[in-house]
Amino acid sequence: MLPQDLSIAVLVPCYNEAATVAQVVQDFAAALPGCKIYVYDNRSTDDTFARAQAAGAIVRREDRPGKGEVVRRMFADIEADIYVMIDGDATYHAPSAPELINLMVESQADLVNGARVDSAIKAYRPGHRFGNRLLTGLVGLIFGTMTTDMLSGYKIFSRRFVKSFPAHSRGFEIETELMVHALELRMTIKEMPTPYAERPEGSVSKLNTIRDGIRILSIIGLFVREERPLIVFTSLGALLALAAFGLGIPVVLEFLETGLVSRFPTAILASAMMVTAVISVFSGFVLDTVTRGRREAKRFAYLAAQDRRFKL
Repeated sequence: MLPQDLSIAVLVPCYNEAATVAQVVQDFAAALPGCKIYVYDNRSTDDTFARAQAAGAIVRREDRPGKGEVVRRMFADIEADIYVMIDGDATYHAPSAPELINLMVESQADLVNGARVDSAIKAYRPGHRFGNRLLTGLVGLIFGTMTTDMLSGYKIFSRRFVKSFPAHSRGFEIETELMVHALELRMTIKEMPTPYAERPEGSVSKLNTIRDGIRILSIIGLFVREERPLIVFTSLGALLALAAFGLGIPVVLEFLETGLVSRFPTAILASAMMVTAVISVFSGFVLDTVTRGRREAKRFAYLAAQDRRFKL
């Protein structure tokens, strides 16, 4: 049974989903009676706005292109106790929403991920499946493993998650940022398998496996640099130091034997590389301190957000 005293908002970012958005709105309205459904139209060129509105959703526009831009706007605008984010392509299972929400309330989690279980090959293409496993595994290796399907578009959020999330991403890489945010603040994360269907006739995927995979890899690299600067810069410093030793040892041995330095360019290069290595290591320590301060600020924002789940 759904919690009666908590407000639920269903968030549906959409771009050219006229063929499916009405079904999504109707399905989630039936699965979550009393919820408010918000459809954010991201510069669609079809009838997405009109069809969502006709289906009973609260429809708004976001003119900056990209799912990340839409999520940033939704999280800023909408007030609720529980947020259900879902894609507008009618591939996610609306009847699972009450179970996901109950899991969040019972476990006091801040993020519940709906892991996709496909029933047809077309629903989850092999390229997307492989890329998801690769990227999910990479994030798990670096930041910790709490999910098997990081890129699922079916997620339930607590209010304090939403109101502490900085939302820097612009496109589909937003899914990675959402997960890294939860992992870095050590939030309680839960996952539940949910059915995943293929797109209905007339609906076209906006995801490009190679292009968006590269963008997600890039954002993972950015997060590693920002959240693990000590590892990044000390590793860089170690590599530079090894290279400097490799270049400089023959020069030093020659000087010890002859008292002369015949290879000035090599000596200068080795010295410069060693100085750069030392600077890199110290930069890592300084940036690690800055990162800890940023993480504490996000933690304070997370704790400051009112969450009525703990007052009922």
